[in-house]
Amino acid sequence: MTLVASDIMTPHIKSVPASWTMQKFGAFLAQNGISGSPVVNDRNEVVGIATLSDIADFHLNHVDTNYDAQMTPEEQKEARRLRQFIFEEMVKVPVEVGDIMSPILLYVTESTPLSEVAELMMKEHLHRIFVMRDKKVVGIITTYDMLKVLKESLN
Repeated sequence: MTLVASDIMTPHIKSVPASWTMQKFGAFLAQNGISGSPVVNDRNEVVGIATLSDIADFHLNHVDTNYDAQMTPEEQKEARRLRQFIFEEMVKVPVEVGDIMSPILLYVTESTPLSEVAELMMKEHLHRIFVMRDKKVVGIITTYDMLKVLKESLN
């Protein structure tokens, strides 16, 4: 028997509105013990995914540059002071989930064979992928779910 997405997906996914603040979203993730969630618009349509990594990237202003190596120690100190000032000011502005999310571009259907799910997750370096039916999220498959299948097949 060939396993398909619906055989291992976790159903009943908790979505969050794009209009939630980042702080409310962070609290939601912590309360539910999850690391990411689909993001929906006003019409309850999935428009993206937001994760703990998105929050961290925003807070750290994650940009890989080599500018610090080109600065003098005084310039580095001033750059750190400016980054701290900017961060303190940004906390005062409510950042919404829609501002930090990644748009959903990839998903599978309930009948997608697990081999295709695994291939897509590996190719795109995904830790989770949504299972959709009629433009609605009906489940999620995580790397943990895939590992459970692997473990069962090895026993």
